[in-house]
Amino acid sequence: MELFPQVPVADWQDTKETLHRFAQVVGKIRLAAGVRRNHWWNAPFHLTGRGLTTRPMGQADGNPIFTIDFDFVGHRLEVARGDGRMISFPLYGHSVASFYRETMRALDDLGIDVHIDIPRPFDLPDAGRPFAEDTEHAAYEPAAVTRYWRVLSQVNLLLEEFAAGFSGKISPVHHFWHTFDIACTRFSDRQVEPSPDADPVTREAYSREVISSGFWFGDDAFPEPAFYSYTAPEPAGLANEPLLPPAARWTERGGSHLAVLRHADAHTDTDPHAAVLAFYESAYRAGARLAGWDIARLACPGGVTDPLFRVGGARGGLPPA
Repeated sequence: MELFPQVPVADWQDTKETLHRFAQVVGKIRLAAGVRRNHWWNAPFHLTGRGLTTRPMGQADGNPIFTIDFDFVGHRLEVARGDGRMISFPLYGHSVASFYRETMRALDDLGIDVHIDIPRPFDLPDAGRPFAEDTEHAAYEPAAVTRYWRVLSQVNLLLEEFAAGFSGKISPVHHFWHTFDIACTRFSDRQVEPSPDADPVTREAYSREVISSGFWFGDDAFPEPAFYSYTAPEPAGLANEPLLPPAARWTERGGSHLAVLRHADAHTDTDPHAAVLAFYESAYRAGARLAGWDIARLACPGGVTDPLFRVGGARGGLPPA
């Protein structure tokens, strides 16, 4: 498999916009039916061997246990109950409106009662239009979605590898349906008082110091896929810190700075895997050092905290196979 196949935004713009809204429909179901977690960790999707999953929901709210999965190999949406009953339908051939209707119908047919408080897109140009009325977004090119899925799968494992080096509070690697990116966030234990005019989503997400690392597929403000990292609150002088590899740079976005490594630059590097890990590590160290984190204490080389195994014991901290 080619590492990081290229995914220019222009090559799948229409499909991407449709799939993003499909994801928001399912994401809002997850938000309504899942158990609340700190920093909204309950809301994002997780990866599977074939696509994305909401993870199990229900029971606590009186519903049967159920999951909703995107299958990007067979290109179907699967709504499944814990007792084995399942309804699925193709992802292609649908507008957002018909996808929304089919998804809600599948839930109803399976005896699952979910109410979406705000059944329209979040933070998208058509945020005022209900899902049920969106017949504009109806593109779905399976080959483009498969390519997106291949990149997502590779980045997921890279982020898992990077996450292994940190022993403090850290989020899962998860896919955010509202911004259509994949990320993993490291936290300090210092509390942050967000701006009084911050919305509830932002206040909960950034109630602690964070350094987040991720990948997004491009948007109107930055119209190309890229690996990224940011520190919040942003410490003074962050944008002056060096980054690796040399192609990485700081860019201003929303009044703060993102460390960015363009997907195209990683793709052409002699060792893309090492280049991306070096990028994440350099951006993390820049933010952590300036914010006063105890980098050495929080380090977890090779995913091992036990000093006996770290010094040269069994492989990976486990007994020999």
